[in-house]
Amino acid sequence: MSSTALINDGARAAEDERTRVVEADLDGFLREVEKRAYRIAAMSTGDADEALDIVQDAMISLAKRYANRPAEEWRPLFYRILHNRIRDWHRRRRVRDGVLRFFGGQEGEEPDAVALARDPMAVVPEQAVAHAEALSALEQALRTLPARQREAFVLRNFEGLNVAETAAAMGCSDGSVKTHFSRATHRLRELLGEYYG
Repeated sequence: MSSTALINDGARAAEDERTRVVEADLDGFLREVEKRAYRIAAMSTGDADEALDIVQDAMISLAKRYANRPAEEWRPLFYRILHNRIRDWHRRRRVRDGVLRFFGGQEGEEPDAVALARDPMAVVPEQAVAHAEALSALEQALRTLPARQREAFVLRNFEGLNVAETAAAMGCSDGSVKTHFSRATHRLRELLGEYYG
């Protein structure tokens, strides 16, 4: 075997190993953010199935486009993709709802009473009920915020991104993040006054 062939084989083996390492790292990152990303999408859309589709689409997009970027860039890139997908979903929904209203149709089916019913055997302590009520109130309050304020609040509080990472994820300046976050926090305090204390 020639020295050129040996060099090519060695380079190919090194590249294959690097690809395996990147895939393993990316898989670990996606597993780490999956549940939180789903929660963000579910709060933003109010639809569990749509939220799952949005998260899967964001994950696929990150893997296809940015897998070769440094791992420290994945988090802001992923959340930027996720929030872009959520915005796209809201745009499509507005258009679809407008068309349905124009033609006099109503979207959706009757809610499934069995799926919505509470489990009578699931008795929870008072503190868990209070926590669930507070969380539900927070989710409802978050839905009333403008999209950019909600995005800044969720990324900073739920995801723990710093100002610079949030700015990268949102595609805006650090100052804009601070403004959106501050306005969101003030508005949520107004809406959720009974839960602060």
